[in-house]
Amino acid sequence: MKKIFSLLFVLFILSFELITTKAWVYPEHRDIVLLAIQNLNPGYRSILDKLWSEARIGYEFRLTESVIDATQTTNPTHLDYASFPAIAGDHSTSAQNMLYNILQTNWILDVADITAKLKIDIANSTDRNMRVNALRNSDIRLQTADPDYATRAGHNNVHFLLSLFTPNENSTEYAFECIKEGAELNALAIYVWYHYSALKKMNKIATGNLTQTERSELILAALADEGFALHFLEDIFAAGHAAGTWGDASQQKGTHDYYNEHGLKTTTWSGKSIILTGDAWMRNVDAEFAASVIKLSLEQLIDASQKKIFVNTDYDTQVNSLPENFDISQNEFMPSQKFDHKFMEILAPILHDTPIPGLVKGLGELPRFRAELGPFFGFSPSIKLTAINGGFGLKQKTVGVIGGLEGSVRFGLGLDGILNEASDGLVFLDVGWRQDGSSSVGIIAEQGTENYGSYLAAIPGRSGFSARLRLPFFIVPGDLLIAGPILLLLSPKDLAEMAVIAANGGLIPWHLGMATPIGRFQIVLGREAAVYLFGRTKQRDAIFVFSENGDLNFISYRSTQIEFPFLEYRPSRSFSTDQSSTLLIQFYGGVDIPHNLISLEADNPSVPKLENIWYLGARVVFDWRHYFEL
Repeated sequence: MKKIFSLLFVLFILSFELITTKAWVYPEHRDIVLLAIQNLNPGYRSILDKLWSEARIGYEFRLTESVIDATQTTNPTHLDYASFPAIAGDHSTSAQNMLYNILQTNWILDVADITAKLKIDIANSTDRNMRVNALRNSDIRLQTADPDYATRAGHNNVHFLLSLFTPNENSTEYAFECIKEGAELNALAIYVWYHYSALKKMNKIATGNLTQTERSELILAALADEGFALHFLEDIFAAGHAAGTWGDASQQKGTHDYYNEHGLKTTTWSGKSIILTGDAWMRNVDAEFAASVIKLSLEQLIDASQKKIFVNTDYDTQVNSLPENFDISQNEFMPSQKFDHKFMEILAPILHDTPIPGLVKGLGELPRFRAELGPFFGFSPSIKLTAINGGFGLKQKTVGVIGGLEGSVRFGLGLDGILNEASDGLVFLDVGWRQDGSSSVGIIAEQGTENYGSYLAAIPGRSGFSARLRLPFFIVPGDLLIAGPILLLLSPKDLAEMAVIAANGGLIPWHLGMATPIGRFQIVLGREAAVYLFGRTKQRDAIFVFSENGDLNFISYRSTQIEFPFLEYRPSRSFSTDQSSTLLIQFYGGVDIPHNLISLEADNPSVPKLENIWYLGARVVFDWRHYFEL
C-alpha cells in the first residue's frame, strides 16, 4: 500500500512535466513555412535560395539542394528549411540544439518520416475518430524516435501567448510586457529573442568582411535562429495558444485542446476578425493566414542580409557565429535583453497581424475547460454478469451464470491525455462492497430441485468486500511501483519517459485506446486487477457440496476472487469543469479460490475437497469522478 501511494505521489509530480500542449503538429508547422516561402516574390526567393546554397556547404549530405522541397514525403534522406521550424521547440530546445539535431543525428530523419505519415493519415481521415487514432499512432512513434518528445519544455508556457493584461493595451505595450526581464517565458518573447538574433547575424553578413567559410557558418547560424523563431511565431496562431495561459495544469490542457479543435474567434491587433484552430485541426485558411505573417518575418531576414534593415552596429562584440543557445527548457523567465529601438519599429508590422490573446482571469475572460488531469475522488457502481465453469464441488461441471451488484469509492490520479486523448495514465485504488445472487446452476441437476431455490445452488447468494487497483505499466504489470521511487531520485527524466510510454500503451503498445464511431476500445490486461473477499463478516458463507464418495456435506467457507479485466469499451463520456462521468463496459476473467472450510454437521466433522472456479464475465460501470484543483 505504501508503494502505491508513493507511486501516486511520483506520478502527480511528473504530471506537470508530462503535459504536452504543443501547437501545430510537425507537418502543419512545415506546411506553413512551405507556403510562406512559395509566396515570396521572385527577388526575395532568389536571395533566399542563394543564402541557403551557401549555408549548406559541407552539409550537403543532410540539407536539401533547394531551400524547400514541396514534394518531400515519407522516408526523407534530406531536410529542407521548412523542416527547421517544425523541429524547433518540439524536437529541440534552442537554435543551437536544433541545428545539432538536424545535422548530427539520425533519429531526426525518423521524426520527419513519422510526421510525413501523420500528414497522410490526417488527410485520409474521414471522421474525428480516424484523426485521433492517427495522432495517437504518431505520438507513440515520435516518443520512441525522440525520447524527450513528451517532456521537452513541458514545465513552462513557452509555446503560449501570455494572457492580455488589460483590454486597452496596444500591440507595442503588450510586446514589451512579454519581452521584459522577468516575464514568464512565452511564444512571442521567444520569437522576438531569436528573430533579433537572426537579423543581427544577417547584418554582419551584409558587411562583406568575411571569408567564405565564416560567411557560410554565419548564414547557417542566422537561418537556424530564424527557423527556431518561426516555430513560436506559428504557435501564436494556434487557437489553444491564443486563448490564454491562466489556470491550473488541468485547465490549461483542457482549454488548449478544446479551442484547437472547436476554434476561437478573435481579432488581430490591426483589427482583422479571424477564426483560429489548432494542432492537428489546421485548415487551409489557417495556414494561409499564418504564412502571410511568416513571409513578413522572412522578408525582414532577407532585407537584413542586403543592408536594407539594420538592428545593431556593434557586430564584433555582440554577434556570435554560432546559433543562439537560449534554452527554452532550462529557463522559466525572460532574461535581460536590450533590444535596438529600430528593431521594435521593424517588428510592428508583424505584431499587427498576430491575434490578440484572451484576457487574464476575471471580467471578460474566455470560458475555460478542464482535462481529466489531477487527483480525484469517485464513486463507481456497477452491474456484473459472470459465467462460471461449475461449482466448488469436484463433480460440479455444469456451466452457469451469476449476477451481482457492486459499489465502490475511488481515489486516484487522472493522467488522461498526456500526449493526446488516446492516452490512459489513469491510476486509482478503490474499495467497496459486492452483492452476488445465487448461481443459475445447482449442486445437482435433478428434476424438482429448483423448488429449493438458492438453498441448493452451486454457489448461494453471498456478499463480500472489494478492492481494485489500476496502474499503467512499462513492460510488465507493476513495474512502475518498483521503478518509480528509485528513478525519481536517480533519473527523473527516465522515469518521465517510462510514465509517458506506460500511459500510452506500454513499450509493447497493446494498451492503446482505439477510437471508433461507436466508442473507444482498449485492451487493459495487466493494467487493472480486483480482489474480492467473501465470507469475511461474522456470518460466514455456507454451501452444500458433495464429497468424493457421494455424501452431501454442509460447510461454511471463505473464498478469494482474483479478477483481471482484459478489454474495455466506453460508449459515452462527459466532462465538466471539475467532474467526469463515464459509462464503461468491461470484460474480465478470474479465479475463485475457496479456503478456510468448516463442517456445519455435528456428526460429520470432515470436509470435502473443493476446487477453484474459473470464470469470465462483463460488468457495466458508471464511473463518476470529482477532480480537485492542482
